[in-house]
Amino acid sequence: MQFKRIALAAALAATTAGAANAATEIQWWHSMTAVNNEWVNDLAKQFNESQSEYKIVPTFKGAYDESMTAAIAAFRSGNAPHILQVFEVGTATMMASKGATVPVGKVMSDAGAKFDPSAYIPAVAGYYTAPNGQMLSFPFNSSTTVFYYNKDAFKKAGLDPEKAPKTWPEVFAAAKKLKESGHSCPMTLGWQGWTQLESFSAWHNVEFATHQNGLGQDGHKARLKINSPLHVKHIDNLAQAAKNGEFVYKGRGSTAQASFVAGECAMIQTSSGFYGDVSKNAKFAYGLAPLPYYDDVSGAPQNTVIGGASLWVMSGKKPEEYKGVAKFFEFLSQPEIQAASHQRTGYLPVTMEAFKMTEDSGFYKKNPGTDVAVNQMVRKVTDNSRGIRLGNYVQIRTIEDEELEQVWAGKKTSQEALDSIVKRGNELLARFERANAGK
Repeated sequence: MQFKRIALAAALAATTAGAANAATEIQWWHSMTAVNNEWVNDLAKQFNESQSEYKIVPTFKGAYDESMTAAIAAFRSGNAPHILQVFEVGTATMMASKGATVPVGKVMSDAGAKFDPSAYIPAVAGYYTAPNGQMLSFPFNSSTTVFYYNKDAFKKAGLDPEKAPKTWPEVFAAAKKLKESGHSCPMTLGWQGWTQLESFSAWHNVEFATHQNGLGQDGHKARLKINSPLHVKHIDNLAQAAKNGEFVYKGRGSTAQASFVAGECAMIQTSSGFYGDVSKNAKFAYGLAPLPYYDDVSGAPQNTVIGGASLWVMSGKKPEEYKGVAKFFEFLSQPEIQAASHQRTGYLPVTMEAFKMTEDSGFYKKNPGTDVAVNQMVRKVTDNSRGIRLGNYVQIRTIEDEELEQVWAGKKTSQEALDSIVKRGNELLARFERANAGK
């Protein structure tokens, strides 16, 4: 009996010690799929194996809008994750969610962690920084829009496979030749609102919305301006290409990307973060190039705007858990980690040091075009090209999709659709302004 008591005591002591030594779990909700989901899991595994105090637990919670909605609901019920990945168009909404988040700058300083916002690419850091200079969220998978094309399809159509179209007239001419060569989908688009309205505006240095696209003083008063003659002309040109079968609409968000990887569509404008999928799964020679532009527009090309997502820290957690979050962000900030992630995924390296490290390694020379995204972003920005930070923008993106789909289907003119986007979008912006007046 005495022996049993001793054995039981020993077992309890071991259990208690194990509990005391157990790593503090940090829940991380994200929206990465396919090869990018593998990357997220590998980052968590690498961090967890690098130390024993904390354990990052990554969980896929659906598309960006779904994970954001789920996290807000979880916050209200007291079950929010520690870290939430939020796409860039959710930034203004997260900023307005008072009390739901803790600024990343505060998390890092409270933990005594090494954190230098000036180390980040200015266009990236600036987008996620409050007017008072405090960084609100941690830049993670920052991307921008780039142009991908199928070199084998170009060759078959009699086009120079080593020469990507530079201007929109050249793109439309290439699409015509691809169609004539028997290609069923010469061109498609990913994230059409982002690529053809947001990035298009910045790339041509034209206003997307007032108050510096929502980034300026009184940004919450911003209103859309995307029914200008240039915007109408561009959507008109795409509509004509759709009518001719030279542009094929494949669906919202990233849906069209699969048709490029499969070799079905020969050209696509989408996220630089698509590179990991293309490099792993495309069975043809491909090229990456800067976005096309209209060369009769003064100031074009300018620079493209940020896409992708950042990591927000949710409030209501224990100090020890925030230390774990800070330690993880310190790990992610290492130039070696940033450079490896950039080279694997096509997302921006985020820090200038990681960019230089990648350049010095010869990666860009071995993989032509992989520096396009960074070079498009590191240019000097203007008030029209700093980025876009608008309230209720997740819903406005849906409106953009709805209206542009009407154009591709031949049910609305470009002017009608863009006017409708502005009218419907501005109603949502006015609602956001009223809700956040005085905050």
